[in-house]
Amino acid sequence: MIVDSAIYVDGRRAEAPGSLEETYEACREAGGVAWIGLFRPTEGEFGRVAEEFGFHELAVEDAIRAHQRPKLERYGDTLFVVLRAARYLDRPETVEFAELHVFVGPDFVVTVRHGSGPDLSRVRRRMEAESDILRRGPEAILYAILDRVVDDYAPVVRGLENDIDEIETEVFGGNAGVTRRTYELAREVIEFQRATRPLAGMLGGLIAGADKYGVDLELRQYLRDVQDHAIQVDEQVAGFRELLQNVLSVNLAVVGLQQNEEVKALTEASVAQNDEVKRISAWAAILFAPTLIGTIYGMNFDHMPELHWRLGYPFSLLLMALVSVGMWAVFRRRGWLS
Repeated sequence: MIVDSAIYVDGRRAEAPGSLEETYEACREAGGVAWIGLFRPTEGEFGRVAEEFGFHELAVEDAIRAHQRPKLERYGDTLFVVLRAARYLDRPETVEFAELHVFVGPDFVVTVRHGSGPDLSRVRRRMEAESDILRRGPEAILYAILDRVVDDYAPVVRGLENDIDEIETEVFGGNAGVTRRTYELAREVIEFQRATRPLAGMLGGLIAGADKYGVDLELRQYLRDVQDHAIQVDEQVAGFRELLQNVLSVNLAVVGLQQNEEVKALTEASVAQNDEVKRISAWAAILFAPTLIGTIYGMNFDHMPELHWRLGYPFSLLLMALVSVGMWAVFRRRGWLS
């Protein structure tokens, strides 16, 4: 449960108590700042921490249940901050989110991680190396955590930008099968925007309350720098969301054009097929007429009109020719033989 626990006095690591009770007591006696890092604590485990440092029950409930939106709330002297960290996974080309809760009091900082990120050990090493910042109090640790979370957004922005470029290339290349990937990427961008958008306002609230809560003047400049980066990320993500909407519209237009071309090709094929059927039917009708006449005259009945007529044979041939030519002319006029 406890990833790391230490007491910092005048910006330097003084000791690492072996238990929460020792950390609590050492913090009060040494007059320093306790920094405790927790990872996915159970309700019972976190209850001990909450009892030692006097956390508000609503903040405790949020920290245990997780799945909170990014926010900043004050409960007396304790500041409760919820952050959504993110990292880009190259192989599946997806964004992975994690939740981080930070409790900041007059002489302590307690972090609760739900998920794989961010890497707070790097934040701790940085602050221990920069004692001039760390000695400015618990808010300095909060600044370093915020800075790490916002900096980790940069690779995510680059990854999403690369994915959008690939989708644009496929769409304008005529690949209509990218609709699903575009939709999934749009959902990731929306989720990422939910993590980044509240940060600028949260940092603005911290800066606005700096005088009231005695935040160091130099530390306010650092917080403004993080706020500028958060605003930049939010603007980029907003641009991604709008761009993906345009990509979806273009993709739908491309799909519509392809469908129209397919319908046009099917229509032309159907028309050509109909012409062939007409042509075959016309010639079949033309050939059927002489066959019918020949069949009638080929009947060997004794009492049959024109059976012993001397001109019967040429008359039958002439009749066949006239009927065939007449039908050919009619079909020709109607365009069935063209």
